[in-house]
Amino acid sequence: MTEVSTTRRSRITPEREAELYEAVLELLREVGYDAVTMDAVAARTRSSKATLYRQWGGKAELVAKAVRRTKPGGMGLDAIDTGSLRGDLHALTMRSDDCTMEQNSALMRGLAMAIHGNPDLLKAFREHLIEPEMAEFRRLVQRAIDRGEVREDNPAIEFMIHMMIGGFAARQMIDELPPTQEFLLSYIDAVVLPALGVPTA
Repeated sequence: MTEVSTTRRSRITPEREAELYEAVLELLREVGYDAVTMDAVAARTRSSKATLYRQWGGKAELVAKAVRRTKPGGMGLDAIDTGSLRGDLHALTMRSDDCTMEQNSALMRGLAMAIHGNPDLLKAFREHLIEPEMAEFRRLVQRAIDRGEVREDNPAIEFMIHMMIGGFAARQMIDELPPTQEFLLSYIDAVVLPALGVPTA
């Protein structure tokens, strides 16, 4: 049974998977999470609903994986290794242009209420987005510790992911402006790196 299931799940090519994720994101931007249905995704992508359920299990997992694909670290922070923590964080920020950041910011604002009002979506986001991203940031910081840039006992390490997400999310709420590369690069240099004891000059 497991072999049959694995064979069926492998039929979707990476290109087709990318198309499906993009369609899901379009629907989320158009109608919001609550109004997105597997029927609508199937119709938009000319897929069978059975295929979608077999591959993703349900709407929550499909949405979480689609959003994960839009994140700058979605392709893996291991691909970034500039030799310094500042360089790594700047390289990560430069992966998304300002237009993409604005779209992602609006998308996450729209999902925020749905995430905390829907246990399945929250679970899927923790499994496919939050926990993998936290693990990737830990590896990035561990490299900085190994290089001697960051003290291993620095208490700010535990809050690095909070700082990164906070700067991104608070930009719209406080300044009524979308996050941009310029803003986030300045934020990293003024807030994140000093907290970790890393010089920026």
